[in-house]
Amino acid sequence: MKKAIVNGQIVTPTGIFPGYVEWEGHAVTAVDKGAYTGEAETVLDAGGKYVSPGFIDIHLHGAGGHDFMDCTEEAFVRSAEMAMRHGATTIFPTTLASDNESLFKAFATYDKVVSKPCPGAHMPGLHLEGPYFSYGQRGAQDPKYLRDPKPEEYLSILAASGKIRRMSAAPELDGALGLGRELRSRGILPSIAHSDATFEQAVEAYENGYTHVTHLYSCTSSVVRRNAFRYAGIVEAAYWLDGMTVEIIADGVHLPKSLLQLVYKLKGPDRTVLITDSMRAAGMPEGESVLGSLDKGMKVIVEDGVAKLPDRSAFAGSVATADRCVRTMYRTAGVPLHDAVTMMSLTPARVMGIDGSKGSLEPGKDADILVFDDDINILHVFLSGEHVMDDNTLNKII
Repeated sequence: MKKAIVNGQIVTPTGIFPGYVEWEGHAVTAVDKGAYTGEAETVLDAGGKYVSPGFIDIHLHGAGGHDFMDCTEEAFVRSAEMAMRHGATTIFPTTLASDNESLFKAFATYDKVVSKPCPGAHMPGLHLEGPYFSYGQRGAQDPKYLRDPKPEEYLSILAASGKIRRMSAAPELDGALGLGRELRSRGILPSIAHSDATFEQAVEAYENGYTHVTHLYSCTSSVVRRNAFRYAGIVEAAYWLDGMTVEIIADGVHLPKSLLQLVYKLKGPDRTVLITDSMRAAGMPEGESVLGSLDKGMKVIVEDGVAKLPDRSAFAGSVATADRCVRTMYRTAGVPLHDAVTMMSLTPARVMGIDGSKGSLEPGKDADILVFDDDINILHVFLSGEHVMDDNTLNKII
């Protein structure tokens, strides 16, 4: 059965045009300008609203009152549902620094969830954030779980799951370069994170497979002064290395307008990924919450649109959603809408190696499709061609 969305403003990586999207089964069959003259049996009139590929969030810890480190099927399913309601049709569940027992339990839970139909976003793989981090750049990561990467441990972690697609680590730690090479040999993305690496160490890390930077400016080193001499850090290396991709927490709080604009200007939409880095409080009322699992996590306070440590000395996690990230880049940073969408769809798809099937509206790619208004309020969501969310404001013609 062919289906189509007509009378929409179609968002592509190169611009926006009035037109339509058609698909059959799970795959897009046509995208073009102008009026639709095809033979779709079900047609949705977008009423001039935007039609874009589904958003892709490659870094989130949970949402809707749940965290992936709760290690329950409900936590994975409900987080995926909340992410989907805010436009993320594909997500990469992200872990925290923890003991291996908790990590392996999260792996097992993920396997159970993806082995059967899930009502939320697609989850094609996992992102391990930690435990190999610098103590000085730990952020809200629990320091008791931080350690250096040793082959006997990280090989056992990699053996425990075949669905790890990315691992964030501090490359200056003993053994971290070997870890990067091992990850690359397995098709897993090594990413610089929670690190005090110097410029030179970051460049060396890049040469050993670390081609991405996790939440740039958040727990990543920059220029410092030691004994009167200045030393550049990860931020400067990320700008200097043309092939380095970066991700930013685009909630409008972690990074101010000026830095959002700077990253966009220097790295561009093809090398910048928008992420939520959301914790369980995403999509929930402000107040007290927990970062990480309910039994082993850290208490935080959610206020001013962000999670903070109880003493309010630092941020302790994001409560952003994918639509908020696009809205922030579009409305606050003044980025063209098609570029803001690209940074939340095609660019993350390329970084994670899934751009052959996701990230843009093209014939042959998955029919993960959004309809949203000028304020990036999500009106309709299609997952693999199935209409899974409808706010009833648009006319469906059969």
